[in-house]
Amino acid sequence: MSDYPDSGHHRRDYSEDVDSTATTLQASASSSKAHSFDDGRKYADIELERWDEENSRRRVKGHEIQDDDIEDAPETEGLLAHDTAILNTPAADTARAVDDDEPPAAPPLDEASKPVSWSSLPKKTQLAILTLSRLSEPLTQTSLQAYMFYQLKSFRGADAAPPSDSTVAQQAGILAAAFTGAQMLTAVMWGRLADNERMGRKRVILVGLLGTAIGSLGFGFSGSFKVAVFWRCVGGMLNGNMGVMRTMISEIVREKRFQSRAFLLLPMTFNIGVIVGPLLGGLLADPVGSYPALFGDGYGGWLKRWPYALPNVVMACFLMCSAMGVIFGLEETLEGLRDKPDYGLRFSRWILRTVFRRKNKQEYTAISSREGVHADDMEMSGVVQERKTIRKKLPFRRIWTPNILLTLLAHGLLAMHVGTFNNLWFVFLSTPRYTPGAANGDGDSKTIHLPPNYKPHAPFTFTGGLALPPPSIGTALAVMGVIGISLQLLLYPRVSFKMGTLVSYRYSLLLFPLSYTLAPYLATIPSSLPAPQQATGALVWIGITFVLLIQVLARTFALPATAILVNNASPHPSVLGTVHGIAQTVSSATRTVGPAVVGWVYGVGLEKGIVGLAWWVMGAVAIVGAFAARWVKEGDGHEIWLEGEREEEEEQGRGKG
Repeated sequence: MSDYPDSGHHRRDYSEDVDSTATTLQASASSSKAHSFDDGRKYADIELERWDEENSRRRVKGHEIQDDDIEDAPETEGLLAHDTAILNTPAADTARAVDDDEPPAAPPLDEASKPVSWSSLPKKTQLAILTLSRLSEPLTQTSLQAYMFYQLKSFRGADAAPPSDSTVAQQAGILAAAFTGAQMLTAVMWGRLADNERMGRKRVILVGLLGTAIGSLGFGFSGSFKVAVFWRCVGGMLNGNMGVMRTMISEIVREKRFQSRAFLLLPMTFNIGVIVGPLLGGLLADPVGSYPALFGDGYGGWLKRWPYALPNVVMACFLMCSAMGVIFGLEETLEGLRDKPDYGLRFSRWILRTVFRRKNKQEYTAISSREGVHADDMEMSGVVQERKTIRKKLPFRRIWTPNILLTLLAHGLLAMHVGTFNNLWFVFLSTPRYTPGAANGDGDSKTIHLPPNYKPHAPFTFTGGLALPPPSIGTALAVMGVIGISLQLLLYPRVSFKMGTLVSYRYSLLLFPLSYTLAPYLATIPSSLPAPQQATGALVWIGITFVLLIQVLARTFALPATAILVNNASPHPSVLGTVHGIAQTVSSATRTVGPAVVGWVYGVGLEKGIVGLAWWVMGAVAIVGAFAARWVKEGDGHEIWLEGEREEEEEQGRGKG
């Protein structure tokens, strides 16, 4: 054995001593079967005593923790029978080798260089519950995009005239901004509450699901534009789930090699929602008008009075089911609440045990470090030493490192143009087609309003949309989801593994300006039906698919990468939920400004006869975002080490060893 280092050395010196001790124990087991497990254990106890003496000398020489830089949380108690602490110790390996009369198992092959598969992800049940909870939200948000243009048209003013197309485009931007604006005001609060032991991650997600359900129901039964805006604000104010879900995924999946797959689950879920949500919205919107043979001419029930309520009722039911899944199946990941009783989980396990006769996995009971644990217990000493550590929290003022500021800037710009695309795309698909000779201000909702003496000429002066009805809009939005799912399953894992998160992120941002530049030219593709009927035909749908392919290819790599970069930019693990809350605030702020401003620009473009004006403004924003991403760096999630943390990590490592 080599001499033990003094307090100025790093933890790798201790690792060498631990390896040396483990090698000695294993060698004694393989050379002589007469050695018992107790002999090896006594030898290890001698080594632990020497480490404890050295540790005492280090604490005398160490610095005291500064109160103004550290927020201490209460101590937690040890766990009874910590599997990995017992089964992975050298003494346990020695015991297995002696008792089973077999040599120690060979070390596993290095898996870090191998691609990660979906089946290798840890805690799949918890990830599945989070995925289903996330699915309920894009289902709700994308379903209303299929009919929002027509619902806004149904909000007639005092003169009973439908609003103009430019007014509807601006109102659609305001509705999108209302939801994200309310999120912006409350996202940091929800992030802080998620980091607070009085609330926790699970309860914040539960409030978000229930709040979205309430907002969805209110929006479906709205009779005016102002009431619709109010309920969108309510839904956004109560929803801070995106940042909290990302936090929970990072706490469930801690190894970096699994993160590219794990963080891909949320964008994949969004694409599933994009497929199913618009289809349901288009099929369920205005059922009396869409299926007259089913309801008859004399029907006067609530579906007649509230033609766009049915999709929202269905989505609210789905949100409630997701909330039930969170209550009875999701485990809390906040460190201070993991050992606290969860009555929802207890009830679900009781149901499984008594009704379905299924045995639960062994549960562990928290005990005090003074109960039944002795200093000479090699297996338990490391566990107690690990769990007795005081948790320190980074103050809010120290979160703002240069890397996190640059990461949030790039993240906000990406969220701005991607969120604006989701809003502008369905408005553009719903906009009436250009009809030569149509009069301005004729009050016909099926024709585009034109400026006086308007004459289109390439390449920039042209106007009109595709005039797609809700079912066709649902199909067009579903195409985006199908492309996204295909790319995420078949292309993203391989390319991201080879290129890395940061490189694939930077290259993907270059595709967004191209898709925004090409999108308005879909209005110029020849259609099999004349205007003002909807644009259709093989060329139209090929063009739609091509534009969506570019856009979805870019977001397939950019969205998971920005979530990983934000997660790893957190300067300290104790503020991870807060960092994701700040990121959601930034995202919500830009997604509030983007749709509102671009919606207004789109309305101005329609009045001027230049439908591509808003699209090209978005392309300019995407170029700025790609430029800003050049300064983003991938962190390790622990850029700042508080006073005494390195020493405590060394102690924990020695306890586990």
